[in-house]
Amino acid sequence: MEMKRIDADFSVCKVTDYSKVNLEGEYCFTGKTDEENSLVCRTDQVPENVIERDDGWKAFRIQGVLDFSLIGILSKISGLLADQKIGIFAISTFNTDYILVKEENYQKALDVLSEAGYQIL
Repeated sequence: MEMKRIDADFSVCKVTDYSKVNLEGEYCFTGKTDEENSLVCRTDQVPENVIERDDGWKAFRIQGVLDFSLIGILSKISGLLADQKIGIFAISTFNTDYILVKEENYQKALDVLSEAGYQIL
């Protein structure tokens, strides 16, 4: 399985609403519940109406389109990283999964996955 590095810095945010969010940005992940409006975006595109933010995230994605019948892909990756005390922030889209780790753990995470047989692009 291939992992694609994403050359950008990310922030995980809580926003008042999505009116100031650049929905046309290259990466923009939103999540809305009865309790919050969440946003994950490039750090250089964090909107003005942010309530809370956590900067310093790096990302990679599982390459290709994942079939919904595939089981345990994210579980295996998160388990490998958890064994090395690397926390993740996972985002799933229709096509694939994105894994974010804190910048200080990014290279170690990629090394762990490479040693486990994942190809890092």
